[in-house]
Formats: sequence, structure tokens, C-alpha cells
Amino acid sequence: MKTRTYSLQLLVKCHLLSLLFFVLYGWSAYASPSFQKQDINQIHTEFKGVVVDSKSKEPLAFATLLVNGTNISTITNSEGEFLLKVSNNSADQEVTMLFLGYQTKTIPLSNLNGDDIQILLEEAVMELSEIKINAPKNAHTLVKAVLDKKGENYINEETIMTAFYRETIKKRRRDASLSEAIVEIYRQPYNSSKADKVKLIKARKSTDYNRLDTLAIKLQGGPYSSLYADVIKYPQFIFSEDDLSNYEFSFDKSTEINNRSIYVVKFKPKPNIIEPMHYGKLYIDAETYSLVSAMYNLNVDNREMASKMFVKKKPNKVTVYPTEAAYRVDYRVQNGKWYYGYSNLQLTFKVNWKGRLFNSVYTLSSEMAITDWEESLDDTFTRKESLKPTVILSDEASGFSDPAFWGEYNIIEPEKSIESAIDKINKPLERRKESD
Repeated sequence: MKTRTYSLQLLVKCHLLSLLFFVLYGWSAYASPSFQKQDINQIHTEFKGVVVDSKSKEPLAFATLLVNGTNISTITNSEGEFLLKVSNNSADQEVTMLFLGYQTKTIPLSNLNGDDIQILLEEAVMELSEIKINAPKNAHTLVKAVLDKKGENYINEETIMTAFYRETIKKRRRDASLSEAIVEIYRQPYNSSKADKVKLIKARKSTDYNRLDTLAIKLQGGPYSSLYADVIKYPQFIFSEDDLSNYEFSFDKSTEINNRSIYVVKFKPKPNIIEPMHYGKLYIDAETYSLVSAMYNLNVDNREMASKMFVKKKPNKVTVYPTEAAYRVDYRVQNGKWYYGYSNLQLTFKVNWKGRLFNSVYTLSSEMAITDWEESLDDTFTRKESLKPTVILSDEASGFSDPAFWGEYNIIEPEKSIESAIDKINKPLERRKESD
């Protein structure tokens, strides 16, 4: 096996997110779970439902649910479904639902009691001319103002954030691996150059290596990869001072979120740029110039350079290159200050073995959602407790069978395809353990 080392600049631009390919020589060991069950019904109430478009009834993926009067929140999955766990002393609060381009909706949590709960959100349409404030001179000036105002618009206290993190690997359309974790994030102020730290609270995984062909594919970076998608805290990964001049910025049709007017700015590399750079849209609060969401991709047309950004190790007989690298980050607001709330990454790769007729396609996805947070005056993480930015989460976790594993922690509801895949993975593993 040959290892290649690439420039720090390229690694930085891919958010320190790498793939590791290892040739397997047999079945990987499966660690049986040793989790302590708890009677979670004594400490919180669970609310389930689905968020959909009021007209089409299509599910709204990645909608945010916030419990008013608390810092508790969650995100809908790709099928619009949510599971919200609230302490019993907060069960009489209201919940607010936010989705970009839709009207905000607030209802009592008690309305979510029962089966087949469906929340309808109505689309909000707004023309740029309807924004009743002075528009910036141009889109580039607006983006520069957003970055300059991070000390003013975003939380500038040290905070401890609880987050749910998930990463999956699919071979073509079939789920092959799933790792999940609850982490605590020691977040530095937005105007600080210090990096955040992450502590692993609990984690689990399930992997069917038979579906991964003769390769074990591992995602390096884990929760840090999601954090680095925060372009306000970590502008060096996409909008550094040097990079800004290499982008073209333009206005798109405006929209609305949380009853606030939102500028939409499109960006893309200038035509003469050959290095892989990003393109996408920024959603900016029209009044405060705060970034409320960003959706962007990495241009992977240059296969050789794009591959160097992501592939850390691989067998010599394999050619690997990305065909898609998509990113999303959403921010939330509390008492007039914004903070990182959710991000997801999706990477698709083609794997060609020398001498084989057909290639393999793998999709790696990761997402992280802040589910609770509080201000912190002390750094309670020791160096030993903190995960390294090069962490491989699947190496830190084991087991996947305790239905009460997450206890009172809020998580993102698993998709039906993931649930089905894990059931198929666990059945042969259970038979294997029974026969031992």
C-alpha cells in the first residue's frame, strides 16, 4: 500500500475531510454492545411528526424545530420526519418551525401529541424590490460585510454545545455503513482565532464490509469536518482574503426565513481559475448582514487535483476521484445573536480497479445538528478527552443494538432506508454471535 502526502493548502480547502481506502483480508471484528439502559420516560417527553409543504404535501428536509424558552432544537431528516425530546418541565412550551423560503410557524408542543402528526408550512415569496432597506452596492461588497461583521452578529462567548453527528457510506444506492455519535463542542467566540474542541460522549456504528467490496472506506475528520463548514468561524476554508478576489458574486431572487427578508447571493470561481474552488448560494439577512445559510459545491472537474484533496490512502491498483462534493450549513439566532446550528456534507466517488470492467460508486454523507447549548466560562475539556481533528469516528464506536441507547439526547431521525439497511446488517451479525 502506498501513501501519498499532499500540500497543506489542498487539504485545508477540503475542510480537512479525507478518505482512507484500505484493502481488507477477511471479516472485520464486531464489538458487542455494553451500553447501560435507562428509563428515559421518567425524565422527558417525546414528540414525533413530519414537516411538509402545505400545498404539495412534499416533506421538507432539514427544517429546524426550536423549543421556545430553551436552547433545545432538532432537524428533520430527508423525509421531513422529526423526533424531539423535551424535559418534562418544558413540555408545556411552544415549538417554532423554520425553513428557508417558508413562513415561520409556532405551535404548542401539546399539539404534537398523538400519531401521524403533520406540520404544514406555507411558502413565502418575496421580490428583492420589496426589501425596505438600502441595498449594498454589489454582491461582493455584501459578502465582505458579512465576514467583517462576524464579531457583531454572532455569539462571542465561549459555549458548550451538545450535538448529534451521523455519517453514512453507500455503495451505489445501498447503505453499507452507519456511525452516529453524541458530542460536546467547546466553541470559541466567533471573533476568536482559536479552534473549537470536540469531546465524544457516546457513539455507535454498524458496517457491512461485504457491501464495501474489497475496500474499507473510512471518513477522516468526523465532527470537525462538519464544524469546518461554518464559513463564518472558519472562512479560511472557502472565503479567505486571497480567495475572495477569485470569485464572482451576483444577486439572485430574494427569499424569507423566520419572517425576515433574505438576500440570496450566488458565487462561482472566475473563468481563469483551474484549481478546484467552490460555487453556490449564500443566504444573508437583509437587515443585519448575517449569514443564515449557505449551500455550495466544490468544482471537481479537475479530477487529479480534486482527488488529491480527498484521497489520503489507497491501493496502487485503484483509481479514485470525486464526482460530487456538496456542502450545507445553517445558522440559528438567539437573542439577536447567530450561531452554527446544522451542516451536512455529501461526497460521491468513483473507484476503478485496474483490469476490472465496471467501476464502483460510493457516496459518503455526514451531518451534525446542535441540539442544546449553554454559555461556559471554563474550558472543561482536557487534552486527553478531546478528539483529534484527524479522528475516524467509526474506529471510536462499537455496537448498534440497544433501542434506548440515546436516552434523553435529541437525535436526527434515521431515514427508512438507513433503518432497513441496519436491520439487514445486524441479522447476520446476530446469527454469527449466536453460533459462537
